[in-house]
Amino acid sequence: MSVDVTTTTSGTAKRRSQNVFWRRFRRSTPGKVGAIIVAVFVLLAAFAPLIKPYDPYRDRSLIDRLKPPSIAALWSPAVRERYTTPEGRVDYLKHPFGVDQNGSDVATRVLHGARISLQVGILATLVAMVLGAILGVLSGFLGGWFDNVIGYLSDILLAFPGILLAIMITALIPTNPSDAGGVIASLIGWMQARNIDVRLYGAMLAVSIVQVPIYVRLARSVVLSVREREFVQAAGALGATSGRVMFRHVLPNSLTPLIVQASLSIATATIEVAALGFLGLGATPPAPEWGTMIADAFQIGVYLTAPWTMIFPGLAILLTVLGFNLLGDGLRDVLDPRSTQ
Repeated sequence: MSVDVTTTTSGTAKRRSQNVFWRRFRRSTPGKVGAIIVAVFVLLAAFAPLIKPYDPYRDRSLIDRLKPPSIAALWSPAVRERYTTPEGRVDYLKHPFGVDQNGSDVATRVLHGARISLQVGILATLVAMVLGAILGVLSGFLGGWFDNVIGYLSDILLAFPGILLAIMITALIPTNPSDAGGVIASLIGWMQARNIDVRLYGAMLAVSIVQVPIYVRLARSVVLSVREREFVQAAGALGATSGRVMFRHVLPNSLTPLIVQASLSIATATIEVAALGFLGLGATPPAPEWGTMIADAFQIGVYLTAPWTMIFPGLAILLTVLGFNLLGDGLRDVLDPRSTQ
């Protein structure tokens, strides 16, 4: 009976690498805290329809409009009186984060807003990473005029502040079929027919474009160092095509810094989408997007008398960004071979 030594050795090396990763990750306190925060928000977003079904157009109670958070009944007699049932029982969980100016439960909107913010942040980062990595790998591997063109375009995009560039791009993206033509008009009409928020995904696209140059430069710098290593030179000497060398040998060995940057970029994308929503360029109201929720409370001055309408969406943004930043720091410590942790 013969044994495939190559397969056995590869499997053993892979298991050893995984064991080293988890052992080092368990030693990273920021990574563990960030992973817990991110996991909590991901689970809440995934099971939001089961935890609390919500329809932003129907689930409103004008009787409870601007009612303070029910959790304040623990220390406030006035709030406790407002949440006392006819049976004499205090319902501390009826509106734990209070009620907004439209009569909607803030906790429910924050919960369902996690689905929007995480989805858009992750998708924007994935699109930017894929496009940036491909362009960066091609730029670093091919060089010449292609490298110069991609470098000039990246420099132009990086010359603008990120949020300003996102605002400019969002303003240029059409949201109605009548404002566009051809394939774009058909795409917008298709999205509207399926109740897909065109403005929200336009903001996501804008944030993706803003982040592409970061991945282009990162991938290019890594490729310039990886392509000179012995295994890449050996692959070329054995007759491997340029495409096989790029995507089989160079790109897989360039993924570590891209993964770390992606975990940090999700936090940046979440903030930028929330900022666009605050400026009225994000999700279409009454979609429960965190930035839009803060904007609604700010524009009509409700936050002065009902601060919970801004505090809890702001805390959700803060915790999400903190979680992804800590997770990114932990991954950087674990995946960096020069780390001493």
